[in-house]
Amino acid sequence: MFNDNGSFLLALFEFFLFFAWFMCLFWVFGDIFRSSDLGGGGKTGWVIFVILVPWLGVLVYLIARGGGMQQRQLEQARAMHAAQAEYIQSVAKSSSTSATDQIASAKSLLDSGAITQSEFDALKAKALA
Repeated sequence: MFNDNGSFLLALFEFFLFFAWFMCLFWVFGDIFRSSDLGGGGKTGWVIFVILVPWLGVLVYLIARGGGMQQRQLEQARAMHAAQAEYIQSVAKSSSTSATDQIASAKSLLDSGAITQSEFDALKAKALA
């Protein structure tokens, strides 16, 4: 397949360029769809340009809009972090009933006959633990 070392190195370099272009393509597409300052028509135009003329499209996009790529990525990361923190707080609030509330709930179940005294004692021990 390879006649000499030069052809192997050339094939390796071509593979590297292809892989690098593919990574840039994913970053550009991700940035196009992440961008909130572009409308639907602008996003469509950039996608068509990048698909029809791949190398030139990626290079032109990086020159024209590359400066804001990091800022848009950081904004998305901050938004995801804030949403995650809000979700964790909402879950922690709803599941963090106090021990007295748990014991009172178990007592009402005991009084209604839904649980036995031994089950009440187990729930009480679990709430106090």
